Amino acid sequence: MTDETRRRGLDMMTAVYGWEMQDGPGDHFAVTADHLFADIWSRPGLSIRDRRLLLLGALTAQGLTDVAEIQIGAALHNEELDEEQLREISLFLCHYVGWPLGTKLDATIGSVLHKRRRASDRS
Repeated sequence: MTDETRRRGLDMMTAVYGWEMQDGPGDHFAVTADHLFADIWSRPGLSIRDRRLLLLGALTAQGLTDVAEIQIGAALHNEELDEEQLREISLFLCHYVGWPLGTKLDATIGSVLHKRRRASDRS
């Protein structure tokens, strides 16, 4: 790991998640920042939005709605996807990963949207 690699990784993590990412301790964080984000998320050929769509499909197929919730929130925050597009994604995925998993994603989308609306109403 070089300081430049870590900076690229942290910068990409900030771009992907929409909040300022700080450096973290340990080997797991190092591999995440230095390899996954500095190398893989930063490769040419796919946009962050493209990668997020692929990731949402993979997470849904595995039933990992807790992690999908983070990606949904980031996609909305970064204005990569809107409510209509997210709902379309869940309906589309129902046909490829199974109705129960696609429906879990749809419920997760609804939960994220509800939380965002409540937070917006308080502002």
